[in-house]
Amino acid sequence: LLRVYGCDLLSDGSVRGSWQYGYDGRDFISFDLGSGRFVAADSGAEITRRRWEQEEEPERQTNYLKHE
Repeated sequence: LLRVYGCDLLSDGSVRGSWQYGYDGRDFISFDLGSGRFVAADSGAEITRRRWEQEEEPERQTNYLKHE
């Protein structure tokens, strides 16, 4: 399991952030801060994407990447 996340504060004051999970050497799921949505890399990750979006995880990720 690999989790990579971070953000950059740009010169205009905006934030660019990223958040990704990988598993067994492959991409699994990522979060697109611009759209506020998860992007599933395969059908297995699609199940996780649906569950996390129902649990309001996109709002938590947006808040974390923009304010933490």
